[in-house]
Amino acid sequence: MQTTLESPAMAAGPSATGEVSGYGWKALAGSALGYAMDGFDLLILGFMLPVIAAELHLNPGQSGALVTWTLIGAVAGGLIFGALADRYGRVRVLTWTILLFAVFTGLCAVAQGYWDLLFYRTVAGIGLGGEFGIGMALAAEAWPAAKRARVSSYVALGWQCGVLLAAVVTPLLLPVIGWRGMFVLGIAPALVAWVVRNKLHEPEAYVRSTAKTQAPGNAFKLLVKDKFTAKASAGLVVLCGVQNFGYYGIMIWLPSYLSKQLGFSLTKSAMWTSVTILGMMVGIWVFGQLADRIGRKPSFILFQVGAVVMVLVYAQLSDPTTMLWAGALMGMFVNGMLGGYGALMSEAYPTEARATAQNVLFNIGRAIGGFGPVVVGTLAAQYSFQVAIALLASIYVLDIIATVFLIPELKGAELE
Repeated sequence: MQTTLESPAMAAGPSATGEVSGYGWKALAGSALGYAMDGFDLLILGFMLPVIAAELHLNPGQSGALVTWTLIGAVAGGLIFGALADRYGRVRVLTWTILLFAVFTGLCAVAQGYWDLLFYRTVAGIGLGGEFGIGMALAAEAWPAAKRARVSSYVALGWQCGVLLAAVVTPLLLPVIGWRGMFVLGIAPALVAWVVRNKLHEPEAYVRSTAKTQAPGNAFKLLVKDKFTAKASAGLVVLCGVQNFGYYGIMIWLPSYLSKQLGFSLTKSAMWTSVTILGMMVGIWVFGQLADRIGRKPSFILFQVGAVVMVLVYAQLSDPTTMLWAGALMGMFVNGMLGGYGALMSEAYPTEARATAQNVLFNIGRAIGGFGPVVVGTLAAQYSFQVAIALLASIYVLDIIATVFLIPELKGAELE
């Protein structure tokens, strides 16, 4: 094992001086690019559904199922690939997930009907599902403790960059290259991420852990190994569930609301949605900076209170200009917390279960979040979109309670 520890992986850890190494920047680039791929893919699917439905003669239930089964695949992929990354290595398993996603996204472009497209989307979702947790674990292990929340926020920004790119290019390219061409385009980020990750080796923390652990145990059991860890896991499930429920509940319905209720064109709806996404990006960046300076728990509570206030305010607005800047502020608080989960989960679990924790806990939250669009859509149909959005504020109150009583403060903790 001595030769392993003296391999190039020794350079794959955070600097003792607190400076970010070249390896750390490469790990960040690969992780953020992979996560951008996820965001890009999910939003272009939302924009393309009407066109796909028209050509393949899909009913509304079948169209919705394409999104639902992509998310189901993502949850399954997260559960599978997180554990595999803890056993076989972060970089190796990330490469598998990217190739799986790229191949089946490409196959979507040649789909001839509902069932083969549904199969391709589900399998692509399985590949997509491993990205968040494994990338977060890789980046956290490669950056110093004093900057761990910041790097987690930078990885999370990858998703928003992908979503923003999709919001900007889809209205321009979809009429030109069609939905099949858009699926071909969706392969590009995956190929770029694969090239970047092909130049990485395993981080030092992982190499040390595998050197000490001759027979890897059950990583899933380590998520509830004692009272402290079980309590943290319960709290993180609540936080990730609220995060995804609020995000999907707002973002899936926002373009439709702007179009149907306010009469916005596709381009104008995309612009208003893009401004909300930019607010989310600012929030994620700010959260990472704050969490490294004042701590994880104070930052979460600050943003959760902001989310309650801004969701209630946004639900009362009808003036388009006011909604523009208010949407950006709402996005900042509602989604800014995404910048903190990676650091918190990296610090709460040992190396042999870190990627498992990231993927299992976040994807349980993603599964809960999948009900967000259904709940918001049902409430909007029965009452109004404003009422549905206002009721979302209550889930952030639950978030505050979970943070206060269940989430540990681990600012500056060294990784086990």
